[in-house]
Amino acid sequence: MLIKAKLSYLRISPRKVRLVADLIRGKQVQEATGILNFTNKKAARNILKLLNSAISNASNFQLNKSDLYVSKILVNEGPVDKRWRARARGQAASIKKRTSHVSIILEGEKKEVKKKVKTEKGLKSRKSLENRGKKEETLKKSKQRPERGREVIRPDKVEKTKRVFRRKAF
Repeated sequence: MLIKAKLSYLRISPRKVRLVADLIRGKQVQEATGILNFTNKKAARNILKLLNSAISNASNFQLNKSDLYVSKILVNEGPVDKRWRARARGQAASIKKRTSHVSIILEGEKKEVKKKVKTEKGLKSRKSLENRGKKEETLKKSKQRPERGREVIRPDKVEKTKRVFRRKAF
């Protein structure tokens, strides 16, 4: 089940918030809270509040906190406040005060299921396809020519050629 929480109009630039969001993406909820508690960024406190809000939303659906992980965390741009600052000789420079919208999606624990892969001949297991790939690699290696640096040149088989140009006479 997907559990969602959203934080809008956060007065921090999205670029700075994404640095913190990338730290917790795909992590277990307990691990994510530990990371956010010790991250020395302004956005970490706000994302921690959002994460706690999502956890409380999960408790409404009787989901266990230990089974949850952060499946998605999105940081989008919000509206930009434009201000002006006085500069030299009567000029003005623009200041953009950026905002961001953060949304987080929690999901229950992943369960690995063995999937069968459909091929031209029908359904086959992943192991047989991996073995087939290894066999093809060995065939390719055997058909390849040896690299130039590894060729052994015998002095008796080298053809003697006349030198056309020589920079210095000895």
